[in-house]
Amino acid sequence: MSDDIAQLAGSFASLATDPAHSRGRLHSEGESPTRTIYQRDRDRIIHCGAFRRLKYKTQVFVYGEGENYRTRLTHSLEVSQIARSISRFLGLNEDLAEALALAHDLGHTCFGHAGEDVLQECMADYNGFDHNAQGLRIVTKLEHRYAAFDGLNLTWEALEGLVKHNGPIIAKPGKPVPLAITEYNAVQDLALTTWPGAEAQVAAISDDIAYNAHDFDDGLKAGLFPLEAVMDLPLVGPIFKGVAAKYPGLEKGRLIHESLRAMIATMVNDVIEESHRRFKALKPTSTADVRGLSQALVGFSPEMAASEKAVKTFLFANMYRHTRVNRMTSKAKRIVRDLFDLLLAEPHMLPEDWHVGIDGPKTLKTARRVADYIAGMTDKFALDEHARLFDPTVKP
Repeated sequence: MSDDIAQLAGSFASLATDPAHSRGRLHSEGESPTRTIYQRDRDRIIHCGAFRRLKYKTQVFVYGEGENYRTRLTHSLEVSQIARSISRFLGLNEDLAEALALAHDLGHTCFGHAGEDVLQECMADYNGFDHNAQGLRIVTKLEHRYAAFDGLNLTWEALEGLVKHNGPIIAKPGKPVPLAITEYNAVQDLALTTWPGAEAQVAAISDDIAYNAHDFDDGLKAGLFPLEAVMDLPLVGPIFKGVAAKYPGLEKGRLIHESLRAMIATMVNDVIEESHRRFKALKPTSTADVRGLSQALVGFSPEMAASEKAVKTFLFANMYRHTRVNRMTSKAKRIVRDLFDLLLAEPHMLPEDWHVGIDGPKTLKTARRVADYIAGMTDKFALDEHARLFDPTVKP
């Protein structure tokens, strides 16, 4: 870390979310004498069933492709590490940032973006599907662990950050606000049209940093593109070349790791410097000021944003649309569509404890119940359930 960046340590302390001034929980309950409210939010997320299932939900590769590729769980842990580091350095509330990082992917379906894409198509006539809205459903309704309430009863700040970590939620032509969000917002106002607190913004940018780096790692390990292909990319190429020059003859695995850790550090430093530049220009003095800004406080510099866009373009063409990934994606989509169509038409095929809330074939309530069931599946469970329902040689 350069001396210039070191001088920025703690510079956002006045913007940190103070647990003593939380807007509280929807359901009143006694707080812990040993943990802050945001530490309890984090712990509730870690202990919930949806978080555990992230272990067997994939990012790009389908379950069974290999044990060394990222899953939603390992990705969430990496995002959490980056978010904690940035928040700790800037003086923000590290516990809240960690909770939001750990929760940000709870609403994702099996089979990565392929599963979400087809579930969105299936739910098009039934108020749609959105993974952020699904995450809100999970932590406010679908988790059944506590005697006094459904969900996890997280703090207002955790719910706000979960829903709005990518920015204000505003209806656009042809893209209404997801129903799950508007329904909950009618019960507890999450101030949807404002920016979230700084910790949520840190969690969001940490997500970008993490998956940009680890998708290169997974793509190179999987042989989807050669190392030579990244050498002309902005950001990535100069770092790989610099590491190779510093350590001549370094084995490929070490070269990749050293380069990607340098890539993460470079992006983190850029976020810190750019966010401080915005801090000086916009002059927020409180969390309320952060929410009232007309733009995000935390983000990449224009130069880094351009480099990141080029990185994403490369990954889209060379990884996410690689023939191997396309074939896995196609199979995954067929599995999800088969499950949805069958269970919507024959909801009695759902497990008995999922019959609550259904009211017949192809209805709005049944479609939402089926979507909840499928969205909660791991890759392995979806494969097994498909076999149980469609393969006559497999016991139901």
